[in-house]
Amino acid sequence: MKISEVSKKYNLTPDTLRYYEKAGLLPNVSKNSSGIREYSESDCNWIEFIKCMRSAGLSIEVLARYIELFNAGDGTREERKNILIKERKKLIKKREQIQTTIDRLEYKINAYNDKLYEKEKELLNGK
Repeated sequence: MKISEVSKKYNLTPDTLRYYEKAGLLPNVSKNSSGIREYSESDCNWIEFIKCMRSAGLSIEVLARYIELFNAGDGTREERKNILIKERKKLIKKREQIQTTIDRLEYKINAYNDKLYEKEKELLNGK
């Protein structure tokens, strides 16, 4: 696949894809004889993984380290696992913070609804 096709498929700009290469996240994208990038199925799988991890909040540096370890082979499995565990803990904490915010908003919304109901009752009773 050409960069424009990959860009559309994954909703990423070509600049972002080039940046991922430069940052070491997609180190093995091949180029044809004209120097045009040719993304393989494996590259696309990595892009899906990168997008998922980025949406979970992983930094480029953490991802680059993970991919570096992955490319180093099976001897790094435990370290890769530990990276994912650490990032999962961060995500769980963030989820808890978001839930606290949602609960607070629900409380405020319900308080508004209760006040609105009281005002409507007053209007109906002619007060």
